[in-house]
Amino acid sequence: MILPLAAALLYEAAARFGIFEARLLPPPSRIAETLWSLALTGELWTHVVATLLRLAAGFLIGSIVGILLGALTGAWPTASRLLDPTVQALRAIPSLAWVPLFILWLGIFEASKVALIAIGVFFPVYLGVMAAITNIDRKIVEVGRAFRLPPLVLTRRVLLPAVLPDCVIAVRSGLGLGFMFVVAAELMGASEGLGFLLLDGQQLGKPDQILAAILAFAVLGKICDGALVAAFRPLLRWQDTLGQSVSRSAAAPAAAPPVPAH
Repeated sequence: MILPLAAALLYEAAARFGIFEARLLPPPSRIAETLWSLALTGELWTHVVATLLRLAAGFLIGSIVGILLGALTGAWPTASRLLDPTVQALRAIPSLAWVPLFILWLGIFEASKVALIAIGVFFPVYLGVMAAITNIDRKIVEVGRAFRLPPLVLTRRVLLPAVLPDCVIAVRSGLGLGFMFVVAAELMGASEGLGFLLLDGQQLGKPDQILAAILAFAVLGKICDGALVAAFRPLLRWQDTLGQSVSRSAAAPAAAPPVPAH
């Protein structure tokens, strides 16, 4: 919390001394007041729940399809030659270009918004899972075969641990893009959601409401990413990486200094 609190204090001081125009760049105190008033009326929670529900639906659909298709193309060279060029061509299409088609096919309600979020989540998850599988070290597979592990045991004991760290990164990237695309989805005709709160603040000339919605997005994104990391942490407990050793040493109590011998 040191960096955001220090930035907020500097921002507040600059607004108090007139360095920034408070009307266009409201200080953190006014943003906090706006968030508090929205929370008291219940409006904030309505928008948060609507955004989270859309994000959860699109994230689940996009990540499941991305994992399955990425695993297929990564593990089966024929599927990679057949499917991956088409997927890469579709990835080059800006995701917002799908909006008119989704509205035409699915209407302007929830289905088109969830589809747009799923498209945004799918591509990073697909690429991450496919790359994780194709980059498995051949030597560790040969070691498993040297120990005559059955295929299911080889998959569970060797292949899954080898791909899981990169898959977690891919899913986290998909979640981040999901938050980006939920804003775009809620700007196309939504009546609830933090994206709608952004658009409403822009149309009514309320910069404090816009910044409050942006801050709510940042907090929600951090909470969801932290929950995702915590959910996968038990599966990655076996890792012995530099980052994990540093975090373990930081969490462990400091060792007492040795007592000198007399």
